[in-house]
Amino acid sequence: MGLMEGRVALISGGGRGIGAAIAQALLGAGWNVSLGMRTPQMPDWASDMPDRVQTVPYDAADPDAATRWQGAAMARFGRIDAVIANAGVMVPQTVVDITDADMAHLLEINVHAPRRLAAACWEALAASGRGRVVLMGSLSGKRVKSARAGSYAVSKFAVVGLAHALRHAGYDQGIRAVAVCPGYVATDMAAGLTDRPAAAMTQPGDIARAVALLIDLPNEASVAEFCINCQLEESF
Repeated sequence: MGLMEGRVALISGGGRGIGAAIAQALLGAGWNVSLGMRTPQMPDWASDMPDRVQTVPYDAADPDAATRWQGAAMARFGRIDAVIANAGVMVPQTVVDITDADMAHLLEINVHAPRRLAAACWEALAASGRGRVVLMGSLSGKRVKSARAGSYAVSKFAVVGLAHALRHAGYDQGIRAVAVCPGYVATDMAAGLTDRPAAAMTQPGDIARAVALLIDLPNEASVAEFCINCQLEESF
C-alpha cells in the first residue's frame, strides 16, 4: 500500500452535520475515518464500509478522552494522518453577561479539547511525515459580529491562534495546521441563531470539500486560515 493510500483521519463530532459531511468526503477520497462521538453509533452512510470506519466514545469535556481515542485509532488502523477537531459549542451571551461557568465551558470544548486531541496524536502525526490538523474555527474568530456573539468569538479567536501555534510547533515535522472559519452553515446550531434560510447558508458538504482539499495539499502549500462566507461583509 502506498504512502497516500489508507490514510486515517480522526473527526470529532463526526456523527452529524459538518463532521459527518467531512467523513463522507474523506471516505470518497480513499481515507479511513475514526469518528469521535459522545454516543458511538455506526452512521447509516457508513454501514457498507465498516472496515474503513471506526466509532469511538469521545466527550470533549473529558480531559482523558483524547488519549483513549488516540489509542483506539492506533490499535485499529496503526496510523493517524489527520486530526479534524470539529466538535464545538455556542453560548449566545455577551462577555459582560456570561457566567464564569459558561465561559469556562466554551473554552473547554472549543479550545482546550482540540489542543488535547492534537497533542495526543502528535507523535503519530509526525510519523506520517505530512500530518494535518484542522481546527473548525468560525468567522467569529476573525471579527466580533455582535455583542451577543462576543463570548463565542473570544473562544474562536483562541481557536485561530491555536491553529497558528500548532503550525509553528509541528512545521519541521511535516505537520500542517489550518483554521477553517465559516460563517453561517446549514446545521442545527445555525438554525437556532438566524432566520436566514438553510438554502442561503454555506452547506456542510461544501465545508467538507474544502477540508478534503486542504489536507491533501503538499507540505509546500500550507494554508493557515481558510475563511468561507455565505454573505457579503465589510471585512473578516
